[in-house]
Amino acid sequence: MLQALVDRDRMTFEEFIEWYPEDGKRYELYRGAVKEVMTTGSHEDVSGFFIAELNFEIRRCSLPFSIPRACLIKPEMAETEFIPDAVVIDRRELANELLWQKSSVIQNGKTVPLVIEVVSTNWRNDYAVKLAEYEAMGIAEYWIVDYLALGAVRHIGKPKQPTVTVCKLIEGEYQLFLFTAGQRIESDILPELNLMTDAIFGNVTKLLKSNKVE
Repeated sequence: MLQALVDRDRMTFEEFIEWYPEDGKRYELYRGAVKEVMTTGSHEDVSGFFIAELNFEIRRCSLPFSIPRACLIKPEMAETEFIPDAVVIDRRELANELLWQKSSVIQNGKTVPLVIEVVSTNWRNDYAVKLAEYEAMGIAEYWIVDYLALGAVRHIGKPKQPTVTVCKLIEGEYQLFLFTAGQRIESDILPELNLMTDAIFGNVTKLLKSNKVE
C-alpha cells in the first residue's frame, strides 16, 4: 500500500534521489508526490520467497544476473520512480546505468530481464500503471503476484482466485499468461525454473490462518 507523505512538497526526479533517506523505509515517487511503501507481513513473506527461489535458480544456472536488496526503477513517466518487490538485473548492463553506483537507479529496460510486483490494496497500480510503464521501458518479463486475488475480474477471471500473471514482452507489447493453483510458472527468462504456484499460495494460506488474518 502507498501512503502519501503530506509533510513533503512535490519533488522532481533529481530532488527525490538526493532526498532519499537511509531510514530503513521504502519510498516511491509518483508524478512528483513522495509516497511511503507500506506492506504487510504476508506481502514481505511472498516477496522474500520469490527472491530466494530466483537467487537459487540464478546460481544453479550460472546466469549473469543478480537480485539487489533494493533498487529504484525510473520509467518514462515524468517525476516518477518505482521500487519493485523483486528485480532481476543483468550485471553486464550495469555499465550503461549512469545512476547505479550513486543511487541504485535503473533507467534502461534492458538492464532488467525480470521485475516482480506483489499485489496489495493498490492493485490498480500493478495491473495498469506499472504494467504500462514497464512495457514502455522494454522490460522483458513482468510478474504480477496476486496471492490474495485482489485484482479485478477482468485481470484474473471469475471466480477470482490467487494468480501469478506473467507478462512477456513480445514484439514490443506484453502478452499475459495467467497461472493459478496447481500450475508451474513458465518464464522465458528462467526457462528451467521449476516453481509451482502451490508453493506460493499454500504457504501464504498457512501463514494467514496462523495469524488469523482474513
